[in-house]
Amino acid sequence: MLAERIGRIQESGTMKMKALASQLKKEGKKVISFTVGEPDFQTPKHIVDACIDALNAGMTKYIDAPGLPELREAIAEKSKNENNIQCEAANVFVAPTKHALFESVFATVNPGDEVLIPDPAWVSYVPFVSMADGKAVPVPLLEEASFRMTPEQVAEKITPKSKVIMMNSPSNPCGSVNTEADIKGIADLAKDHDLIVITDEVYEKIIFDGMKHLSIASLPGMFERTITINGFSKTYSMTGWRLGWLVADKPYLKGISKIQQHTITHAPTFIQKAGVAALKGPQEPVNKMIDEFKKRRDIVYKYIQETSGASAPQPKGAFYAFMKFDADMTDEEMAMYLMKDAEVVVTPGDSFGAAGKKHVRISFATATSDVEKGMAGIKAALEKL
Repeated sequence: MLAERIGRIQESGTMKMKALASQLKKEGKKVISFTVGEPDFQTPKHIVDACIDALNAGMTKYIDAPGLPELREAIAEKSKNENNIQCEAANVFVAPTKHALFESVFATVNPGDEVLIPDPAWVSYVPFVSMADGKAVPVPLLEEASFRMTPEQVAEKITPKSKVIMMNSPSNPCGSVNTEADIKGIADLAKDHDLIVITDEVYEKIIFDGMKHLSIASLPGMFERTITINGFSKTYSMTGWRLGWLVADKPYLKGISKIQQHTITHAPTFIQKAGVAALKGPQEPVNKMIDEFKKRRDIVYKYIQETSGASAPQPKGAFYAFMKFDADMTDEEMAMYLMKDAEVVVTPGDSFGAAGKKHVRISFATATSDVEKGMAGIKAALEKL
């Protein structure tokens, strides 16, 4: 007999479609997976070597829950120099990025508190709020605004029960990037209504066309009300390493520390040494990866523009396109149709929220040749309808 809360949690749409793609490949079927957001590049060698060296040095024991001091110092330095977040190592907490988000919600949300969440949004935001007995309030992202989370949309959803605004820029699943005006406007709302901001900035480096990433915690009066989440998975192609961090004012860390002490204790010690190498080592592999993602973005967007019955704003960051379709099908029916006719696996749009209906998410974090072939297949399949 399972707990009642389990019934409120939906299965991850991205993991469901990833598993389906993996099963089809095991059966010998040739499918191209545009499902999971996992860079297809190898983790840079100097990062792998740092982990191996740490293992050989015997770094296999417990450390304090907040993380390896050397890594916390490196994250604080990066946050100050790159994000203009005025923090110290004492403001840094190391954890897998997803767990850092989970901890941040559990440490701030009381039963009945309202959490404003972009819609569409990454699949785990709403379940986190639900598990904390909070109320997720969707903030619809408009295609005509390129799926940005605008202050106007946020303001419409604020009530006396509002407690937290969750932000994600660059966005999964939309590939949108909030403008400086968007972020400053949301900061003003947070200060005016005494709200906390939990901001997921894990895609901050994967950004195109001269767009600039702005961390809301760097704005006046925002550090003390913001929890900034980031990590290594996307920037350094370290998805399986499960390593990330959060930066916050010390009162938040007291609560977050309790949750981590009673769940994962700390991120693996030897992997944290790899994190130091990632931040302090050469960044050329990151830059090359971003250049390749831009090429893939251009391929995806070109095909969408050329395909009748399909549309999407040009992605400005991350490695996703959120494609709208006109065919008389549900999202899941469209995903199944593309899998059968185009041999391409995508994620149904409503996996990311009600505003995602009549869309599919295309992840172009796969080989460029597969992006070209897969998008040609999608175009041909949609034009049959």
